[in-house]
Amino acid sequence: MPDVQVLVNDFINKLRKRKIEGSQATSRQTAELLRSVISQTRVPYTNQAGALIDGVRAVGEQLIAANPVELAVGNIVRRVLHIIREEDLSLATAAIAGLGLSSVSDDEDDAERDNHPVLSAAVVAAAARSTLRPPSLQTLLEDVPDSGAVPHTSSSGGDSEGKSKSADKSSRSRKLKHDVIEALNELIQDITTCHELIAEQAVEHIHQNEVILTLGSSRTVLEFLCAAKEKKRSFRVFVAEGAPRYQGHLLAKDLVTRGLQTTLITDSAVFAMISRVNMVIVGAHAVMANGGVIAPVGLNMVALAAQRHAVPFVVLAGSHKLCPLYPHNPEVLLNELRSPSELLDFGDFSDCMDFGTGTASPLLHVVNPTFDYVPPKLVSLFITDTGGHNPSYVYRLIADYYSADDLVVQRRPPTAS
Repeated sequence: MPDVQVLVNDFINKLRKRKIEGSQATSRQTAELLRSVISQTRVPYTNQAGALIDGVRAVGEQLIAANPVELAVGNIVRRVLHIIREEDLSLATAAIAGLGLSSVSDDEDDAERDNHPVLSAAVVAAAARSTLRPPSLQTLLEDVPDSGAVPHTSSSGGDSEGKSKSADKSSRSRKLKHDVIEALNELIQDITTCHELIAEQAVEHIHQNEVILTLGSSRTVLEFLCAAKEKKRSFRVFVAEGAPRYQGHLLAKDLVTRGLQTTLITDSAVFAMISRVNMVIVGAHAVMANGGVIAPVGLNMVALAAQRHAVPFVVLAGSHKLCPLYPHNPEVLLNELRSPSELLDFGDFSDCMDFGTGTASPLLHVVNPTFDYVPPKLVSLFITDTGGHNPSYVYRLIADYYSADDLVVQRRPPTAS
């Protein structure tokens, strides 16, 4: 396998040069890179989880600093750190269950030997796991360990017991990396299939003869609308063009190719057309911890128009877009300014330069932001790959996916001696 630092440097260059388009591609490549980092990390005899966490955290600091606006990178880094903590906790509870097995005497019957340790292990696992992730209906079954994974120990003597403990620690070290990599493979699979999982819920939200409004281009929105069309839903779509990049033109073309009735409108016509709309369905760049949305520029205007006419504002977002940070956090750069050339030609811009002063200071300032912030009060519903959720429930989803110790992934300044 290639050197992991070479892979890290190459990915950092791609992030700095904005060569990766879309949160899904960024999340998937970040997870694949961290999987390579974990597979090549040498785990010591003790504190295996700490070594993996330090390795992932060191790489995560570089990735987040390369492009702080791409919040999906920090989300995946924190998800991987949470996975390491969970898998280490699961192995610890399995070891506790093994101690419970060894305490059973030889003269007890098989039923007590088999049933009692499993019950105690389930109780210990549930209590310990709650320190990382509060229990929920989705994770109740994960707290019951597999009886086949519970190690059996022998009581032959002191030397054999010491050797067995060494073997158990060595096998636990190998099993920790194996379990973490397996969990990362599942995470990558979830990121890859998030569009399909969200699109499966389209028939529950889009009904016959409705009018849907969206802005810009989003693959999630495209698959969502096309899935409803495949379920014999007949509806019409208004697409705002999403100036100045005009991504709405691409979405309108794709919708027409798929056989949907589509009307392309300008961004300024949104308020005039919103009274005819039954629902607004848009994508998102990131979903913050308070339920707010970082979305392409122009969507806040659409959300305000939808609120004025009491039109539901629905946001489609995969779980990899859930960010555990708040928008008022000073470490989060919520926006970036793009090139003024997207708004006007260079010749027109140069005519507005004042060359008489010798400093060529511009008399015209061109502001071209990339994102808008939509507050949670304007959002009606989030549709993720795990189902539909209200904005007030986002905090609970974040508690399932992230650990409190990993919310800030940055290098701490050295303390003064």
